[in-house]
Amino acid sequence: MDTKLAISKEVFAPHDEKMLVAVQVKRRTKKRIPFLATGGQGDYSTFICISKTKKKPCQVSITKVKKFAGSSVFVRRSQWSIDLLRQVNGIDPNRECAEFDLTFDTAFDQWVAGSAGEKGIFVQVLHTSCQQHCSERKPEFVNCQAHLLRGNSILHTAADSVTSAVQKASQALNERGERLGRTEEKTEDMMNSAQHFADTAHKLAMKHKC
Repeated sequence: MDTKLAISKEVFAPHDEKMLVAVQVKRRTKKRIPFLATGGQGDYSTFICISKTKKKPCQVSITKVKKFAGSSVFVRRSQWSIDLLRQVNGIDPNRECAEFDLTFDTAFDQWVAGSAGEKGIFVQVLHTSCQQHCSERKPEFVNCQAHLLRGNSILHTAADSVTSAVQKASQALNERGERLGRTEEKTEDMMNSAQHFADTAHKLAMKHKC
C-alpha cells in the first residue's frame, strides 16, 4: 500500500478525519532523546500531516506521525490545531529549497522535506487551510515563495493547462479548416481550368470539323 494512503487509513480515518497532505521530513537540528516510547533507541521515519475533521465546523490540525524501523504501524505522536500555529518560515523566498520551520505556541520545529516540491505542496495546502479555517488570528507566513501563497494555485495551474490544451486544439482545427479551405479553392480553380480547357478544345474541334 502507498505510504500516504496507509497513513490516511491508519491514523486519520479511525478519528473521522480526512488527511489533506503528508510530507516526510527530517530534523535540521536533532533533539537529544534519552529513550523512545517504543522501548529503546531505534531508527524511524517522520511525517508532518495536515488533516481536517469531516464533521462541521471543520477543525484543521497539523500532526506528527512516525513509523519505527521494523514496524509496519504508523503512530500519531503530536497534534496541534492550526489556531495554535504562529509562524511558517519558508527559509528562502528566492529559491527552491526543502527547509521550513513551524512555530506553535508551545513548540518549534526545524524541518527539511524530501524535496522542494513536497515542501511547496505542504506550505500551499497549509496556507489555504489557514485562510479558510483559522477561527482566530491567522499565522504569519514568512520567507515563502509568492506562488505558494496565492490560494489554489495548483488548481489554477491545472485549469490553465486545460485551457491551454483547448486553445491549442482550437487553433489546430482552425488551421486545418484554413488548409481545407485553401485546398477546396485550389480544387475549384483546377476544375474551372479543366472546364475552360475542355470548352476550348471542343470549339477547336468543331472549327476543324467545319
